[in-house]
Amino acid sequence: MALTIITDARCTGYSARGHPERPARISATVELLKAQDQVAIAWAEPTAASDDAILRAHTPEHLERLATPFDFDADTPAYPEIEAHARRSAGGALQALAEARAGRMAFSLLRPPGHHATADRAMGFCYLNSVAIAALAAQAAGARRVAVFDFDVHHGNGTEEILLDKRGLAFFSIHQYPAYPGTGQTHRGGNCFNYPVAPATPRPEYRAILAKALAELKNYGPDMIAVSAGFDAYRGDPLADGTLEEEDFQWLGESIRGMSVPAFSILEGGYSVDLPELILAYLRGLDG
Repeated sequence: MALTIITDARCTGYSARGHPERPARISATVELLKAQDQVAIAWAEPTAASDDAILRAHTPEHLERLATPFDFDADTPAYPEIEAHARRSAGGALQALAEARAGRMAFSLLRPPGHHATADRAMGFCYLNSVAIAALAAQAAGARRVAVFDFDVHHGNGTEEILLDKRGLAFFSIHQYPAYPGTGQTHRGGNCFNYPVAPATPRPEYRAILAKALAELKNYGPDMIAVSAGFDAYRGDPLADGTLEEEDFQWLGESIRGMSVPAFSILEGGYSVDLPELILAYLRGLDG
């Protein structure tokens, strides 16, 4: 069965000079995935997320703010049409959820990312929290226990804030600490589980922490898994001090597949020139 990749060339249509969250993250990955023959892929395009879906995770004021021409912070500019780009990115996560509910693996390959966006604030390159929107949609569609697994090197502070203490939802984040955004040192509430990793932690130790988090996620007993797939814990990424290698991302994909639970993944971070190869390695793992 082909693995579904959800993408849209329009998401490469904005940029800022010197900003690491650049269009080539998507365009170079699409180019590699279309050229490779290791994973069978079905391609799909997203539709924009509706207000109803977005407002499960965000305040009406935040949605209104996205339409204004004022930068949110130094890292998060008010690009032209950024609301439309963010809605399509969230829509890609919702489409990936629909694929998972139908028994198919899916990966949403879109920008902007989302896991730093809180209920009422865009930050850290993120405008709408796509994974939280999709997790809440999964719950609304009948999933009893939804787990979000976030292996981005930066803590998904927005996802944590949105899901904190919500029954039937759990958040598992493995991330560098200290690092941006400065959160995620300890567990929070009864459902947000954080696994901080010190900068430059040796690779075997990093992988052991990932394995511990995966084991605890499995013990949670989810009936749906949403993955915030960030590839910036890679040893060559310029924005952090991770130590993972390409094969570790394949192992992560294999681990998600091995849960034998419907799962979907969305792209978060990953800023090295090797990002396309890292994503392909993860997809090989998902594909089995």
